[in-house]
Amino acid sequence: MNRLLRVAAALLIGLAGLAGTAPAQADELPTFTLRFKPDGTFEPATLEVPAGRFKIELINESNEPVEFESIPLRKEKVLGPGVKSFVVITISRPGEYPFFDDFHQSVKGTLVVKPKE
Repeated sequence: MNRLLRVAAALLIGLAGLAGTAPAQADELPTFTLRFKPDGTFEPATLEVPAGRFKIELINESNEPVEFESIPLRKEKVLGPGVKSFVVITISRPGEYPFFDDFHQSVKGTLVVKPKE
């Protein structure tokens, strides 16, 4: 029984260590900000990023829930009013990728992925 407790404790310590590394890695990524404005628009409506791995910080400045969604990027994230969160995207192919607010489908934007320099 004592050995079982030691193994369980070691596993918990290992998992706690892994949990601590994920946010640090996300913080080191190039970061771009996308705001959901109270008037129902994105700021900016066109977001330019370099090809590779990056983070988009999502800020909901409205009083309603919003959802960042991109079908070609296979990403979605719901944010309550006033909430800040992020998505991490890895994409190597330059091009234009549409995104929208799934709760307000007329609100659309474009992620422009530029070739890596």
